[in-house]
Amino acid sequence: MARSKKKLKVIPLGGLQEIGKNITAFEYGDEIIVVDCGLAFPEDDMLGVDLVIPDVTYLVKNKEKVRGIILTHAHEDHIGAIPYVVRDLNVPIFGTRLTLGLLGNKLVEHGLKDKVHMQTVTQGQSITLGAFEIEFIRTTHSIADTVALAIRTPVGLIVHTADFKIDYTPIESEAIDLARFAQLGSEGVLLLMCDSTNAERKGFTMSERTVGDSYEHIFVGAHGRRILVATFSSNVHRIQQIVNASVKFNRKVVFCGRSMLNVVDVATELGYLNIPGNTVIDVNDLDKYPPDRLTLIMTGSQGEPMSALTRIATSDHRKVEIMKGDIVILSANPIPGNEKYVFKVIDELFKKGADVIYEALALEDVHVSGHACQEELKVIHSLVKPQFFMPVHGEYRHLQQHANLAQKLGMPEENIFISENGRVLEMTAGSAKLGGTVVSGRVLVDGLGVGDVGSIVLRDRKLLSQDGLIVVVITCDKESGGILSGPDIISRGFVYVRESENIMDGARDIVKKSLLKIEPNGRKNWSGMKSLIREELRDYIFDKLKRRPVILPIIMEI
Repeated sequence: MARSKKKLKVIPLGGLQEIGKNITAFEYGDEIIVVDCGLAFPEDDMLGVDLVIPDVTYLVKNKEKVRGIILTHAHEDHIGAIPYVVRDLNVPIFGTRLTLGLLGNKLVEHGLKDKVHMQTVTQGQSITLGAFEIEFIRTTHSIADTVALAIRTPVGLIVHTADFKIDYTPIESEAIDLARFAQLGSEGVLLLMCDSTNAERKGFTMSERTVGDSYEHIFVGAHGRRILVATFSSNVHRIQQIVNASVKFNRKVVFCGRSMLNVVDVATELGYLNIPGNTVIDVNDLDKYPPDRLTLIMTGSQGEPMSALTRIATSDHRKVEIMKGDIVILSANPIPGNEKYVFKVIDELFKKGADVIYEALALEDVHVSGHACQEELKVIHSLVKPQFFMPVHGEYRHLQQHANLAQKLGMPEENIFISENGRVLEMTAGSAKLGGTVVSGRVLVDGLGVGDVGSIVLRDRKLLSQDGLIVVVITCDKESGGILSGPDIISRGFVYVRESENIMDGARDIVKKSLLKIEPNGRKNWSGMKSLIREELRDYIFDKLKRRPVILPIIMEI
């Protein structure tokens, strides 16, 4: 592809200095392509929020330029925001069979399946979208059908690894295509964008096959006992290995959890899961088999409140209860921030008499990461030999460690760009520099509401969660301004009224005194009345209890 004097803009809109919400735009002239469109899960202070998706205002404002969305794999942090984004940015979506199969399920749930154009691509294939030629490179990760990208642009070649690890003995038939990375390196790579999730960890990531061996050892020693395994529903390779061990030891398999059932159905239909006939039974048929003939595979490895494992641990599952002696395997490491939820579930399982195998206690390798450690990152850097480098997919410390690694391999510091969401990297055939910024950030999803919860609403929710709410209700005469009834005081999350009658009586007296300070004509100034009530009641409550509840005066005119 001929070189151009125009600039290419690389615009990360998510996934930098954070875990999840991965999305990057590549803009050249009047054309834009987008790589991935994922979500993140809410932080502890995002009370009531279900999901966090990237702010794609920049793409929506320039949607006539957007040629398509390219997906690297089917994890939620790479495809989860699509159902929300395509409502305003309905462009063609390209991905491998399993990726689009799982995305299709999500679109059906949102009533969008027939409104979105999806085009299946294969590993090794190339497509052209305007000024961009995108090649899909076979790689390995913790989900099948993952690809890295070689993006040929008018200013040069960009290699985007997406999430990956170097697994020489993967569950699927072929290993990562390192030869292709080497060929691209020989061709000349302008920019490498590389997964930084495990940049802090030395050595190599173990092969997924080591987990299969571990399961067999556990199954051998599980005489007379039921086995329950919690893992990510998207980890088709892990599910396959659990099924293989179950078949080998003559166990029936039960799948629990809606997302687990959805993924298993799609993966089986597309041929990514091979489950012998009569292996899977319905959860309603558990009582028909002895414990040592059963394996339950479920969601909940991260302690999610509504997941199958959490509901089972808290005796809230309609069909499954923990039996004394059950072996429960958590086949995933806690995502940072989820530790307390995971350990709470583990505590409940132990209390009910289960033996729990998890990261801190596991004598067997019941989980391996899907991300490359330092030695694997070195291999990719050495093969690709980029002129410039931007670490992606990680919090700031991950990006910094990856940048340090690149420097140790000989890359000049000035050629490495630790960027942030919304910051534009401007590139020509021989130069790169950080330029201005575009609109970026996070959009909060709460139930069916998308973006209607912002910082002010979160602040109010936080205040309500800390000291509760007091509602003051007063009824006034519309003509004279006289008080007809009240003040009535309602407490929610502040104090238990029956045990704090003296506090509530004192609060009423304070409000009455406040109203006496206002002339009848002044009582038509609702704003002034509310402010006075709020200020004096706030001072009274803080003096008595050292609390600051939200105070909501309501004035009704009759």
